[in-house]
Formats: sequence, C-alpha cells, structure tokens
Amino acid sequence: MQKEVCYKCGISDANNEKFGVKLCSFCYAFAPEKIKEFQSYKEEKVDFHLIDTYRKNFSPNGERQKRGMSEKASLGKVMSRAPLGYKLVGGTLVLDKEKSLEVREIFDEFLSEEKPKLNHIAEKHNLSINGLKKVLKNFSYLGKVKFNNQIHQGEHSPIVSSTIFNHTQDKLRNLGIK
Repeated sequence: MQKEVCYKCGISDANNEKFGVKLCSFCYAFAPEKIKEFQSYKEEKVDFHLIDTYRKNFSPNGERQKRGMSEKASLGKVMSRAPLGYKLVGGTLVLDKEKSLEVREIFDEFLSEEKPKLNHIAEKHNLSINGLKKVLKNFSYLGKVKFNNQIHQGEHSPIVSSTIFNHTQDKLRNLGIK
C-alpha cells in the first residue's frame, strides 16, 4: 500500500485532508480554516527537509504541553493561579491566613445547614454561585492537585480535612448540585 504524499511539503505521510487536499499532520495543523486563505497556503511549497526538525518535535493539540503539565501536577505543583485562601509565592501555594479562614467558614456553613442556600452563602462571601461550587469542589483545599482527572498530593498545606471535604462532596451529590 502506497502512502499519500503531502501536497504542501511532499513528505509521504499525508493522513489528513482539508478542502480535498492531502496534507501531513504538521502542514494540516497550520492550514487556515478559510478556503481562500487555504488556497494561498497550499501553493506556498515547503521543502520537508527544512521543517524536519520542527516535525520531529511537533505534537498536535498541545500534547507536549499537556505531558509537561501532567508531570508538574504529579510533583504536586500548582498549574494555575492561586485559589481563594492561598497566595502563590515562588510557584508554590502558601496559606493566606485571613482568606483560608473564610474558606473553612464556607465549608462549615455549607455542612451546617440541612438544605443550604447556595445563593446566601455565595452572597455572604462575595462569590457567584458557580464560584461557590468551585470552592466546594476544589481539591486544592485538601492539599492536593487535580489535573487531567488525576489527583496528586500537592506541595501545599490543606485548608480543610479530608473528612470535611468528603462530607461536602457527599452532600453536593445527595442534593443534586453539580
């Protein structure tokens, strides 16, 4: 079986097609979405030897970045900005004394009421309802890092105990709160 040749660079690995034109995954990733722009793009021929270095290290859809982020998460490092109750100091989450008390208070208020009114708790703490739900579901408060549906032990201190966090998750689930 003969492999298809990429129209743009000539490499014999054209597994993708755009507007009826066979392209390799590298050329396909950079191909414009609009047909007029694509027509110009496909006519700009490129010697595949010139882009071979890039091709060797190319990973579509940010796979290389995602691998790096997964590795960082597995080491317990934070991936984004600091959640409520923490400060980011030198790339590490550090407890914000005042705000961490507010986070504990949010969990306590949610658990203390039989049918908690999310809008009241959210308003009291100057959060949106979705913001409140994010706080209540955030694994950072357990001292953990969640990335790509995997949970790792974080480098930072927890704000709530696993018992409080797990009771909160059970209550959210039982109340049908997503």
